[in-house]
Amino acid sequence: MLTYAPEVEARMKAFFDSLSEKDRRRYAAVEVAKLGHGGVDYVSRVLGCHPQTIGRGSEDVDALSEDEAEGRIRKKGRSKES
Repeated sequence: MLTYAPEVEARMKAFFDSLSEKDRRRYAAVEVAKLGHGGVDYVSRVLGCHPQTIGRGSEDVDALSEDEAEGRIRKKGRSKES
C-alpha cells in the first residue's frame, strides 16, 4: 500500500483539523479511496479518527453523487448583451 511522506501526513492532519466534522469524515473517506486496501487503518492512524468515521464519510460522499436535480432542465439565462 502507498503511504505518504511524513511532511505530507503532517499537512493532511493540519488540514483535517481545520475542517468541520462532516467535512473531516468526507476528506478521510476520499483519502482512503485513493489508497485502496489498507487505507482505512492508515488514514485513521494519520488523521487520528475512528475507522467508523471514515465509513460514515464514505456514505456521505456516495450520497453526494445522487443528483436531486437530475432530469430537470434549467431555462437558459439572459446574457448581459441582451
